[in-house]
Amino acid sequence: MAAAGGVNPFLSDSEESEGEEGRPGGGGSSSLSDAGTSAPPPSSSPPAAQAEEPPRVPVDALAAQLLRDQLVLTALELHTELLESGRELPRLRDYFSNPGNFERQSAGGGAAAAGGGAGGTPAPTPTAASASSAAPPGGLAAAGKEGGPGQLHRAGSISTLDSLDFARYSDDGNRETDERVAVLEFELRKAKETIQALRANLTQAAENEVPLQERRNYKSSPEIQEPIKPLEKRALNFLVNEFLLKNGYKLTSITFSDENDDQDFELWDDVGLNIPKPPDLLQLYRDFGNHQISAKDVFDIAVGTEEDELDATTPILESIPIFGTPQSIEQCVMVQKLEDQINSLSTEKWSLMEQIQRLESEIDYLRNEKPAIPVICDSVQSSLAQVPLSLPDDNGRYLDIKSSAIDSNHEETEEERLSTVTDPESRLLKDNTISCIPNKERGKPPSCSPSIKAAVHFDKPNRKLSPAFHQALLSFCQMSAESRLGSEVSRIADSEKSVMLMLGRCLPHIVPNVLLAKREELIPLILCTACLHPEPKERDQLLHILFNLIKRPDDEQRQMILTGCVAFARHVGPTRVEAELLPQCWEQINHKYPERRLLVAESCGALAPYLPKEIRSSLVLSMLQQMLMEDKADLVREAVIKSLGIIMGYIDDPDKYQQGFELLLSALGDPSERVVSATHQVFLPAYAAWTTELGNLQSHLIPTLLSKIEKLLREGEHGLDEHKLHMYLSALQSLIPSLFALVLQNAPFTSKAKLQGEVPQIEVTRFPRPVSPLQDVATIIGSREQLAILLQLYDYQLEHEGTTGWETLLWVVNQLLPQLIEIVGKINVASAACVHEFSRFFWRLCRTFGKIFTNTKVKPQFQEILRLSEENVDTTAGNGVLTKATVPIYATGVLTCYIQEEDRKLLVGFLEDVMTMLSLSHAPLDSLKASFVELGANPAYHELLLTVLWYGVVHTSALVRCTAARMFELLVKGVHETLVAQRVVPALITLSSDPEISVRIATIPAFGTIMETVTQRELLERVKMQLASFLEDPQYQDQHSLHTEIIKTFGRVGPNAEPRFRDEFVIPHLHKLALVNNQQSTDSKRLDIAIHLFEAYSALSCCFISEDLMVSHFLPGLRCLRNDMETLSPEHEVILSSMIKECEQKVENRGVQEPQGSMSIAASLVSEDTKTKFLNKMGQLTTSGAMLANVFQRKK
Repeated sequence: MAAAGGVNPFLSDSEESEGEEGRPGGGGSSSLSDAGTSAPPPSSSPPAAQAEEPPRVPVDALAAQLLRDQLVLTALELHTELLESGRELPRLRDYFSNPGNFERQSAGGGAAAAGGGAGGTPAPTPTAASASSAAPPGGLAAAGKEGGPGQLHRAGSISTLDSLDFARYSDDGNRETDERVAVLEFELRKAKETIQALRANLTQAAENEVPLQERRNYKSSPEIQEPIKPLEKRALNFLVNEFLLKNGYKLTSITFSDENDDQDFELWDDVGLNIPKPPDLLQLYRDFGNHQISAKDVFDIAVGTEEDELDATTPILESIPIFGTPQSIEQCVMVQKLEDQINSLSTEKWSLMEQIQRLESEIDYLRNEKPAIPVICDSVQSSLAQVPLSLPDDNGRYLDIKSSAIDSNHEETEEERLSTVTDPESRLLKDNTISCIPNKERGKPPSCSPSIKAAVHFDKPNRKLSPAFHQALLSFCQMSAESRLGSEVSRIADSEKSVMLMLGRCLPHIVPNVLLAKREELIPLILCTACLHPEPKERDQLLHILFNLIKRPDDEQRQMILTGCVAFARHVGPTRVEAELLPQCWEQINHKYPERRLLVAESCGALAPYLPKEIRSSLVLSMLQQMLMEDKADLVREAVIKSLGIIMGYIDDPDKYQQGFELLLSALGDPSERVVSATHQVFLPAYAAWTTELGNLQSHLIPTLLSKIEKLLREGEHGLDEHKLHMYLSALQSLIPSLFALVLQNAPFTSKAKLQGEVPQIEVTRFPRPVSPLQDVATIIGSREQLAILLQLYDYQLEHEGTTGWETLLWVVNQLLPQLIEIVGKINVASAACVHEFSRFFWRLCRTFGKIFTNTKVKPQFQEILRLSEENVDTTAGNGVLTKATVPIYATGVLTCYIQEEDRKLLVGFLEDVMTMLSLSHAPLDSLKASFVELGANPAYHELLLTVLWYGVVHTSALVRCTAARMFELLVKGVHETLVAQRVVPALITLSSDPEISVRIATIPAFGTIMETVTQRELLERVKMQLASFLEDPQYQDQHSLHTEIIKTFGRVGPNAEPRFRDEFVIPHLHKLALVNNQQSTDSKRLDIAIHLFEAYSALSCCFISEDLMVSHFLPGLRCLRNDMETLSPEHEVILSSMIKECEQKVENRGVQEPQGSMSIAASLVSEDTKTKFLNKMGQLTTSGAMLANVFQRKK
């Protein structure tokens, strides 16, 4: 081993062999000539050609000799010269490029180096050093005596030649950084070595603190407790603090840390022990019971303890310090003896019990199987008669039928027992030769092992050697049966039960040594063993291993474990699932890794069908409820929701209905979108199915959700909680398929629905697309064929026979729909989110219940509420309903369900009627705007909406035309530019020449929106010309409302409009309007225009404005506006003065720093800074001018 440890990787095989032969002990040195003749360079020809070469020493051999004699500096110089001449030698290059050849070795490393020196190796590589460390100590010592000088000490500032990177010394290299990193790595490595050495010394000193005799006294006298060592105290302090933190005793932990301020509780290494961190206190406590009686990994050998042996192992009374009376010392000694006897008897008891089980299994097997007649070898019988064997008991795990000769041979000498136990061949001989033994007691033919169908016959040698000689001869076969693994390998299991017992013993030792990525391969083995193992404790351990098999199992690994758990449950039945699998889930319900808690949540759902029904509705439901309320991981709560859905499909305890409803509300209100989505996909449909069976869908679940929505609307007059509204309404929407299935299943025609003949096909678009298979009506009914027949009968019933006696449908028509329409009337029409939610709800309701139901039941109820007729124009009741959210929800949720021509005509007519009635009654247009916004989001309705607006354009009433003009502003943003050019602009130009000035003014916002959104040059020019006609036509000079509308439009669209349009049109015309307003005689109109101009200029000041435009139009316009504000609104005048000063400073700075007319990044940043400051200050506008004096002053 020493020679192997000293192999130099830089010498060839021939050199090594010859060097060892030529140097006695490997320590001498050979001559250069010998080295030269024996070690040719690598590039030389075969050995046959060596004799013909001149006796010149090869460079490689010379290098090898230098390295062998530790002439490292000479070898380095040789290497440098060879490198400069272009003849680099691989041996020297590999040697000097290996930093391990120059490391400072520790004590163990020094010994390894000495061992290497024995082999002629100057500096072994780390691999060689590690190999040599495995040599026996004697070899190391011998090698150390004959070895060469020790290894070189490597300094941190010295680099080997081949380790130099010449590129890093170039101009573009990072030499300083690389050198600094290398130095820091070296210092870190040395510091770690120093720490390890100090910790080892500290541990050794701690172990030697208490004298040996004193420790024996402590062990022999239980009443005397050994004082705690400092390192033991620090270790226990660390574990106690860890326990306090894990269990939430934070304040206690803080106090505990303060009282032990000399210890760092964050780092286990601070304890000082050179050992790994032990398990936590809880694990130590749980594992304590496993060490009371050693029941595993032992051989049940009939071993007893003699009294004289006990006396010999018991400390002598005179050697025990006198801490008490002699009677107490005798009692302690007696107690120790009795405890040893108890342990011995317990071990013997377990051995006998397992032997009984083994014999019973053999009896059962022999009753069921016909034993084969064995072939008995004479030599075996004779050997049994001559050689007494003492074979260890096998705990009933293996077949072991002992002969009467063996049974009668209990009176063995100590020497015979030891020879039998220590000789592995004795067991081999027993297993291989003693296949069948006559049963003298019964006098029947001997029987073989149950696992062997026929006797095994081995050829008998024709020799006269004694069996003892045979046994001694075979003992030279090196077989290990003394270890746990050796005993398992040396004996073969004889039955399924024995195999299970063997697997139960071996698997706990196999699992920790399997790679984490491949541990799922053990799942079948663990499960089969857990299913068939007879011992409950072993089964529990195996299932514990299964659930802890992988530290953080991924999706595929969890699915594999779940599949195994389900297979286990199917095999063992509900009782064992409850007793064995559920406790494993319960233990990990609060595990620190979310993947393990995820496994628990998924297991509860997967095992639900195989659990007792009482457990489903109690323990499992409580576990899932706890995880839903307490777990912080979204993925875990999502899995909990899915498992709750499965539980709801199997639960049959009506008392748990209310608990399920509370869980449903909690799940719907979860902050995670994943959890809410899982609720709608799994939990809610499963709960709805159970609710339907209980008859509570129409009596409790849907009415309760509706009442919660009504309560929200009552309490939300000043601020509606839209999130909760969405939560309840989405739940109602997910219940629509279950409600429709209930209507079909309780219809008068249900008994007629027979699957016979050709089944009608269901249209693909008949139902809305379900978000989950559980919300598919066909899945709820049972099959698509059954649903098709029911739908055919459903449509026929509605169309020809009505709803008489159809209680479930009558509830929908007479209770659900009126309540929903009433709720819709209470919604704030300005809340686009609420309108959209209810619109989607009614759309899904109407599509699910069908076209006939929508036309005959839904639409009439809405029309009765809305009462669209000419005589209702001036009545407050009709107008009040038309201004509510009922209009947009009816238009977008009911009238858009079906898209046939008659349906589209009905929608167009409804919108035209609403627009007409709202216009003629001077009512707010919010409901009509909400309808246009909701419909305008879908491009399919753009043509339809333009048709409605064209109806308004050509209407005889100016009020209707004015409303149509304002509606174009909402529609322009979403309509394609082609439609804008072909339909919108012509309509607006028509309205802009309307006889009524109010109609013309109403087109201005729409024109402004076109300027903001459209990019076609021709279109923009047309709009620009139309706006210019409004501003420059003399007939509009005194139109105050027109000027106000134009200024408001300029302020709204100016920042987003095309820069050219803003610079050439908007800002110059604002300047003109400000000049005209200075001459306005009416103060009220002058103030109104000034306020709107102030807002427009405030918005435009955030845009980039060229210097020319700033000087020619923007600043003059601001000055004109300031003149108006000086007399009309002093607080605005203060802000305007600051704005003017800011703009003037900006112009001055731009003239100094930038060329004329150029835009720079700095200028844009200044404008952004101005925008931010201005918007912040505008929010602080008050009536006090003194407070606003320095709003726009530049900070000094």
